[in-house]
Amino acid sequence: MRYPSEHKAQTRAKVLAEASRALRANGVEGVSVKTIMDRAGLTHGGFYAHFASKNDLVAHAIDHMFDERYERTLKGMAGKAPGDVLVRFIDSYLSMKHRDDVDVGCPIPALATDAPRLSTEARDRLSAGARRLRDGIAEVLAKLEQPSPDELAVTVVSELVGAIVTARAAADVREARRILNATKEGLKARLGLSDRNAPLPLSH
Repeated sequence: MRYPSEHKAQTRAKVLAEASRALRANGVEGVSVKTIMDRAGLTHGGFYAHFASKNDLVAHAIDHMFDERYERTLKGMAGKAPGDVLVRFIDSYLSMKHRDDVDVGCPIPALATDAPRLSTEARDRLSAGARRLRDGIAEVLAKLEQPSPDELAVTVVSELVGAIVTARAAADVREARRILNATKEGLKARLGLSDRNAPLPLSH
């Protein structure tokens, strides 16, 4: 039986969604094709109708993660003042919710330690996704007339990712919250955004 192209696309999207969650939560080595297909409610044999291998799945799942997170963020920026957008993004990214929701959060801190073990294609896509995030932040910084926005965006992303990784490594919840709050306030002060509030969060 042949399924319409829409059905195939929906099935592929379902597999990518499950793979994205599993990769963030368990890393590459902790993910099996069978488990992902089971969670998607599909047969293991149907996997190869969509992906050539596990490495191929991982590479496409990384693209899916960035598309899912940052396309939504860009939509949330439309019509908003750039300073408000950046504050909302920082507050959302450096939140306890993001720290705790590993399987749906930013793929960079979730996959950074796996990078050396990724296939070349998957690593290239992780790098490209991180570059997309930096470019998006640089665009906002340029609108705020910050000097050297591209270089500044590199340091902003490094602080964001580093704080989440460090907060996740903290066993004590109070220590994790202190790390996130200190980084949040320090980053906003450095960018001249301390006097702004973030009434509504953006997706991290």
